[in-house]
Amino acid sequence: MELHLIDYIIIFGFFALVLFIGIYVSKKSGKDSAEYFLSGRSMPWWLLGLSMVATTFSTDTPNLVTNLVRSNGVSANWGWWCFLLTGMLTVFVYAKLWRKSNVNTDLEFYAIRYGGKPASFLRKFRAIYLGVLFNVITMASVTLAAIKIGGVMLGLDPWVTVVSAGLITVIFSALGGFKGVVYSDFFLFFVAMAGAIGAAIYLVNLPEVGGLQAVLENENVKGKLSILPDFNDKKALITALIIPLAVQWWSSWYPGGEPGGGGYIAQRMLAAKNENHAIGATFFFNIMHYALRPWPWILVALASLVIYPDVASIHEAFPNVTPDKLGHDLAYSAMMTKLPTGLLGIVLASLVAAYMSTISTQLNWGSSYIVYDFYKQQINPNASEKQMVNVGRLSTVLLMVLSAFLALALQDAMGVFNLLLSFGAGTGLIFILRWFWWRINAWSEITAMFSSGILAVLLETTSLREVLFAPETGVFPEWADLPFIMVVTSIIWLTATFVTQPESKEVLRSFYLKIQPGGPGWAKVVDEAQKEHVEIVKTNEKWSVPSGIKAMLAGVVLIYSIMFATGYWIYGDYKLAMGLTALVVVSAFVLLRVWKGMKNVF
Repeated sequence: MELHLIDYIIIFGFFALVLFIGIYVSKKSGKDSAEYFLSGRSMPWWLLGLSMVATTFSTDTPNLVTNLVRSNGVSANWGWWCFLLTGMLTVFVYAKLWRKSNVNTDLEFYAIRYGGKPASFLRKFRAIYLGVLFNVITMASVTLAAIKIGGVMLGLDPWVTVVSAGLITVIFSALGGFKGVVYSDFFLFFVAMAGAIGAAIYLVNLPEVGGLQAVLENENVKGKLSILPDFNDKKALITALIIPLAVQWWSSWYPGGEPGGGGYIAQRMLAAKNENHAIGATFFFNIMHYALRPWPWILVALASLVIYPDVASIHEAFPNVTPDKLGHDLAYSAMMTKLPTGLLGIVLASLVAAYMSTISTQLNWGSSYIVYDFYKQQINPNASEKQMVNVGRLSTVLLMVLSAFLALALQDAMGVFNLLLSFGAGTGLIFILRWFWWRINAWSEITAMFSSGILAVLLETTSLREVLFAPETGVFPEWADLPFIMVVTSIIWLTATFVTQPESKEVLRSFYLKIQPGGPGWAKVVDEAQKEHVEIVKTNEKWSVPSGIKAMLAGVVLIYSIMFATGYWIYGDYKLAMGLTALVVVSAFVLLRVWKGMKNVF
């Protein structure tokens, strides 16, 4: 593959634009910590929504989707499609609550919901656990994808890719802060979207591929097309559909798909102008993320099966790729090498855009934890605004360096995805319930966090499965790891909840007064306060959660209908496509009716 002048102009022009944005906003972003991490809570819904989508583009996402499609077919994407349920619950129930909390990070939530030393420990520990450990692993996975793209498309050594891609990203992230990240995400989104769609159209129509119809009729592709798994294949049905929809979406904590909202999604909700802008941003994000983006990647993955039917064929075409980096995920990069001049520059710029958007968000979000939830809490409680900004910039650089070293040691993004899911299994229900059930306390979260992490490590690195479940009998196959961790973790944290003391009356009443969560889960706290003539209920309005859940369900049907209708239009199954398109109209109408009935309408 050879780059021409126009390709270099596109790529370096893109780099220059991003650096300009970082430098341009650096002075205002460095004014204080609220500007550096939340842009003064002044962001509109559409800009925050685009920023969320751009962040989740990532360089590892098309690689991951390609790996899933080539290995187990289109239906394997339910492993991440299931998180739409989480996303819709965040939109219609939790976005309003997060914005009302007015905290600086989602970990600061612990300071208003829990009390005492357990809450203090939880906040500081998770600042390092999530802000450093999880964050570095996530960024390393993204950087690994960049390494594979650089190796296949440009013949670059891993360290060259890491240094060249990471240097510019860390510079503009450290300088521009959150405002620089969000402003650059606006441009990164359109570049990334144009590259993904343009690449899919061109590659499907390559002479050696033969066009869309030829792809759909190819023997290597036919068995991979189904959007739903084979219902006659019990294992595929359980692993690809039942576990994600029945368990995974609510039980697992995963960056970008946190039950109840959290992480960089919460950061953007907290940066919104008001509650309605927080709701609008998350709804817009979910539409773009699930309904509009998957199919360009899926089409490229299917087309790659025509040219590179297996990993051996990829290795044959790219012998310089080291064996430890070989895998089905390389097929996406391999297909990109076939792009023509001009489009190649756009696609390379789009891949760089995806990388920079994700990494810059992770850097700013992770450093916000380090500054607000560790440095200011543990090291320097009297830190000035200038000191906090400086620590934020320093931690941004350190996080980038750590993730770069880890990326050089990783091999497979799919393994990282599964590991992160396992680490968070069983914790998600706490993040959903802690807003609406007074009995949840800091010990609930501490025990859940440690038990899920320990179980994930034991199942990954020891013979625990063999000792406990004798898999040769089929009693406990490997796909059952996630439900097992979820069940055991849930038992542990529920036990811890009831054997430890609840949060104090003062803490619970203060939280209720500030957030007004409502519902039967707080009835005991409200009744006791009334008996003691303490007023904590600000309004007698009807509890909005039931309407929020109705809106969530309508939103889920709407977005899945759009996504699947698009797929069946592409497949040429027009009868099913028309039926799903009609369902889109009906579900949109229902959603509008439910939404209008809610108090806070965007």
